[in-house]
Amino acid sequence: MYVPRPRRGQWAFEEFLAVSPRVTLGEGFTPLVEAPDRDAQFKLEYVSPTGSFKDRGAAAVVSRALGLGVERVLEDSSGNAGAAVATYAARAGLDAEVYVPADVPDAKLTAIRRTGARTVRVEGARADVTAACVEAVEAGEGWYASHAWQPAFLAGTKTFAVEVAAQRDWSAPDAVVMPVGHGTLFLGAYRGFEELSAAGLIDDMPALYAVQATGYAPIVAALGEGGTARPGDDPAEAVSEAGTVDSGPVPEPAGETNEVADAVHIRDPVREEELVAAVRTTGGGAVAVGEASVERHLDELHRAGFYVEPTCAAGPAGLDRLRSRGAIGPGDDVVVPLTGTGLKTT
Repeated sequence: MYVPRPRRGQWAFEEFLAVSPRVTLGEGFTPLVEAPDRDAQFKLEYVSPTGSFKDRGAAAVVSRALGLGVERVLEDSSGNAGAAVATYAARAGLDAEVYVPADVPDAKLTAIRRTGARTVRVEGARADVTAACVEAVEAGEGWYASHAWQPAFLAGTKTFAVEVAAQRDWSAPDAVVMPVGHGTLFLGAYRGFEELSAAGLIDDMPALYAVQATGYAPIVAALGEGGTARPGDDPAEAVSEAGTVDSGPVPEPAGETNEVADAVHIRDPVREEELVAAVRTTGGGAVAVGEASVERHLDELHRAGFYVEPTCAAGPAGLDRLRSRGAIGPGDDVVVPLTGTGLKTT
């Protein structure tokens, strides 16, 4: 049986990475803890060095940059990815410039600036931030260390799946439920579980479920033409199980948007087709959750000792929603990552 070395963090799984470990802050091997009130396990990604799962990808993508002889990296981010890339760039001795939304939380902006990275605030939608960063890259201002585009980033997030299996004595859960914006953790998890299955280290792939914010739910729309609803459903929430449509498409109500889960405010994920394919391949699904649900679950998480950011609460909120619809059964074995710390939300 494959035996990792936990003291090396995610680099204990170097065999699964197509990147040499050139920079690290000890990221990886985050705790997997029981959440009995949720009948699930939480993987505490928010205890990573910069407070989010993005450290997995940042360590890999900056290692890739070093291998290429890059001296300056550029990234666009709503906060967590920018902080991660800036921090690992600082660790590696690289210059960094991070493009962020004009309304980025001050704590996340501070986390980026304290590394010595330059920040550029961009007015408009999240897509405008990416466009400004890409324009700078095309002008030759630096190497694009994008968490959405760079394959090395997904190589890093792939270790999430390998860790989950290793921490469970090489067994996969029945389902993994996670918040999705660009879907870098989701796709990394899919690739990781896929490789574990191919290597014979796990018997079955888990069903993967994407949780999105209402008003920012392209995967829900792609799978179920806006999701489906039944009598008594919250009109601000929609569920789409892969390949199934109940009573016909029900679009999200005009003006109904979840502004609380700001870390997944992505309407056009760059790997949308891959995300949809991963959901369908694993027999998973997608769910959109509203503000009230996220705020309620966030309060419950805090009171249970998990000090996470609002977007994290989308995971448990989505799990409850999926269970209420019967997509995930009461006896199913479920893992939910808690993706980012609450320390960067003030």
